Amino acid sequence: KFYGAYWCPHCMKQKETFGNSAKLLPYIECSTPDRKGQFQVCKDAGISGYPTWVFPDGTKLSGEQSLETLSRLSGCPIEAPPAAA
Repeated sequence: KFYGAYWCPHCMKQKETFGNSAKLLPYIECSTPDRKGQFQVCKDAGISGYPTWVFPDGTKLSGEQSLETLSRLSGCPIEAPPAAA
């Protein structure tokens, strides 16, 4: 799970890392529209900074992560883009 806030520049950069595949991320918005609060789902998950990644084994990492780190901890392989014809 990828916990973030719409106003967080590190979250935006992390999404950019995924390009068009960012829409497939298990993203959970934590910030209320006024930026002053946090949604209960994020409070319950103990999220205190953005971005925060939580993996199936319970490992939690905060901050921007490399695709290699995310691949290793999530079990999702990195696929190379198709070769140009």
